[in-house]
Amino acid sequence: MVDLLEARPFVNVVEDRARDETDVVVAAFDRLSADAFTALRAATAEFGKPIVLVTDRVEDGGLAVAVACRVVAILPRSAMTDSRVADSVRAAASGAVGPSRDLPGRLAEHAERLHREMLAPNGPAGAALSSREIDVLRLMADGFDTQEIATELAYSERTVKNVIYAVTDRLRLRNRSHAVAYAIREGVI
Repeated sequence: MVDLLEARPFVNVVEDRARDETDVVVAAFDRLSADAFTALRAATAEFGKPIVLVTDRVEDGGLAVAVACRVVAILPRSAMTDSRVADSVRAAASGAVGPSRDLPGRLAEHAERLHREMLAPNGPAGAALSSREIDVLRLMADGFDTQEIATELAYSERTVKNVIYAVTDRLRLRNRSHAVAYAIREGVI
């Protein structure tokens, strides 16, 4: 990589971490591993300069770290040429580039996928609770015990206990009081 950059007349490769002479940091990794993240964070802390990242693979979680570490360009190793790397370095040094054009889009896609995978299955609180569960929670909020709820809704006590368990387990609530408080806060009852 150094050879690619030294061949360009407008690029001066500085070694030994000469902070005063550094305008852009070029970081190259096979993939963004934990060690690569550590190195990127260290380069950001030490230099505070834009980073051109050369790597074969960027995992979804690595995009956020890359943006936080001032990565302004991500170049695949397979498509690396002397002009492409040098042009990215020159653009980063001049301040002509912010984060890579596709970086915000990829971050948005990643956030959307996380939302879909983590939040959408449960949906909003009202959608996460069935009408049976809402009825049981409403009666619990009114002070009914298990037997009274079963009588009121014409369920067996076992069914009422199963409904309460299902709600508290799925929503990770500690107990019945917590379930009622949650339902009230979410506007379900």
